[in-house]
Amino acid sequence: MLQLLYILAFTVLAVLAVGNLIRNLINFSLSASRAHPQSSRFRSFQSRSQQPPHPELLDEAGNVIDEPLLVMRSMTVEDAREQLDQLYRQSPGSSEE
Repeated sequence: MLQLLYILAFTVLAVLAVGNLIRNLINFSLSASRAHPQSSRFRSFQSRSQQPPHPELLDEAGNVIDEPLLVMRSMTVEDAREQLDQLYRQSPGSSEE
């Protein structure tokens, strides 16, 4: 009898979770399909400050970029080892022999 109660409880929880998932997906798709004006944080930045933003935050037309930027430098394993060895040798507790 206790097993039936557990099955019933987990079935109810599963139905609630799936319903919540579907509701969130619908809300997300509706909010993503709406046309968003320029982000409010950039509008507030432009209104409170007369300084232009940093040139790396502007596209070719001079508009503020509204997406995150990521810059990565390629490094070989040997370069990383050399830098780590150099840091280790410069640390105060290292012993040079």
